[in-house]
Amino acid sequence: MDPTHIRNFCIIAHIDHGKSTLADRLLQLTGTISDREMVEQVLDSMELEREKGVTIKASAVRMAYQAEDGTEYELNLIDTPGHVDFSYEVSRALEACEGAILVVDATQGIEAQTLANLYLAIGADLEVIPVINKIDLPAAHADEVAEEIHALLGTAPEAMPRISAKLGTHVEEVLRAVVERVPPPAGDPSRPLRALIFDTHYDSYKGVVAYVRLMDGTLEQGDDLHLMATGVDLKPIEIGIFVPGLRPTGRLIAGEVGYVATGLKSVRECRVGDTLTSSHRPADTPLEGYQHPKPMVYAGFYPVEGEDYANLKEALEKLQLNDASLIYELETSQALNYGFRCGFLGMFHMEIVQERLEREHGINLIATAPSVEYQVLMTDGSIGLIDSPARLPDPSLIIEVREPWMDIQVFTPESAYGTVMDLVTKRRGAFVAQDYPAPGRVVLDFQIPLAELIVDFYDQLKSRTRGYASLDYHFSGYRVDDLIKLEILINEESVDALALIVHRKDAYHKGQALVSKLKELIPRQLFTVPIQAVAGGRVISRANVRAIRKDVLAKCYGGDITRKKKLLEKQKKGKKRLKRVGSVEIPQDAFMAVLRIGEE
Repeated sequence: MDPTHIRNFCIIAHIDHGKSTLADRLLQLTGTISDREMVEQVLDSMELEREKGVTIKASAVRMAYQAEDGTEYELNLIDTPGHVDFSYEVSRALEACEGAILVVDATQGIEAQTLANLYLAIGADLEVIPVINKIDLPAAHADEVAEEIHALLGTAPEAMPRISAKLGTHVEEVLRAVVERVPPPAGDPSRPLRALIFDTHYDSYKGVVAYVRLMDGTLEQGDDLHLMATGVDLKPIEIGIFVPGLRPTGRLIAGEVGYVATGLKSVRECRVGDTLTSSHRPADTPLEGYQHPKPMVYAGFYPVEGEDYANLKEALEKLQLNDASLIYELETSQALNYGFRCGFLGMFHMEIVQERLEREHGINLIATAPSVEYQVLMTDGSIGLIDSPARLPDPSLIIEVREPWMDIQVFTPESAYGTVMDLVTKRRGAFVAQDYPAPGRVVLDFQIPLAELIVDFYDQLKSRTRGYASLDYHFSGYRVDDLIKLEILINEESVDALALIVHRKDAYHKGQALVSKLKELIPRQLFTVPIQAVAGGRVISRANVRAIRKDVLAKCYGGDITRKKKLLEKQKKGKKRLKRVGSVEIPQDAFMAVLRIGEE
């Protein structure tokens, strides 16, 4: 194919604005998929993706399109993940394209994720084609949305295709716009090979399959290849294109999108963003932008049944084959026995991994409250990284504790301005700036500690704004603050899985709220169970779970009072002994209580 007839583009949108549905219609219109093979959300092959309405794993597909003048075009659609947790993967997919279709819901208008992905696309120097979707809905206000986009991008409202991806209305206009407005790829087939890996998946027969966009050079079956970031050498098993299944072609040239089956046994050796080059004639410099994915949220995963530990380990190993950003290590807890400390890109990533472990591998899990990674400056001058509150060293050895902060952007109707401000300031957030991109809409920029963001912040934001607000966030840096460990003692024993790192001024009310919640959740025993919150070396809150009382006086029907006293004393001694040897079973709800203390 002549490179001038190739168009590489992606579709970017906020969650649930119709990105996957538009991709389906494009595949049907170009005849890539027959009506008989058609299912909804073709490119979202994972059950969870269909259920949650959000693309979790990027994918790609090649389409053949004939223009009105009879010219044949090769269109490579690169589907991007649709959640802020996967913004690095989105940025790599954008680097593989020359154009982006920006899908905006005619009923919702521009939202936070729309803006975030739009700025990524502009930063990657892509030609942006705004498309207004869902014009068939009664609540659609396409003209107002077109004006919003015009104010933001400067694109003339009449140049924006107005479509209904669900019904297929005017979708042909989108294909015409791609051919006319997206520039062909620039790249020289005679130069040394440089191919960008924008996604990977693991195949049990072919090893790691790398999704590549060739920037320069030619890739042929039998070439010896080299990965520039990880330093791994390989000989490809298969080279081909997506239609949308894998079809071997044996050759790819500059400007094309396809796949390389590497035969490697671990995704860690072949990472997203790496540059693939030839071993015999290597490129001088790798492509820019490669990063090592850094987990932001940590949680402990423990099997409910102790004998499931080996199954959990095997399941995590299998998940990691497809997801290099998931990290885990062995962890033991006094309350929960053996499990794993896992690191995730964000809360949504954690939720996806947990659901996949439970659904695909049939493991019942207890997940501890998520925490973030703190930097601790020790008295000996060393800096330690702490991803679990239970691992925080003794306060006498610490000079300062630094916590991660995020830059967040909240897109909301003006009427919810006050309630959003209230929510963020209560979570120790700081106001930075505001902007009015359209009448009645406001964009608020804040800085907020990540620890305050990961626990039910998004749910609170949605409920306070009746579902109209949207959120985007990026890592800002570490800051020093007055942070201490809040420990929970149950029956005078510290429960490590319930420990928290909190700001000193929040310790008292958080400790009190947690103790009150645990008092409701922990079942009564035959002895009194004290629950204590300890911070800064002293008990700041306490509650007792009352004992189940057995009526020992039932058989004592009269006689002297000393007989009753004797029986009660005997009971008291028995309870004291039972308290020393008795253990308290802590239900799963108690570990989840840590998540809900902000709701009080």
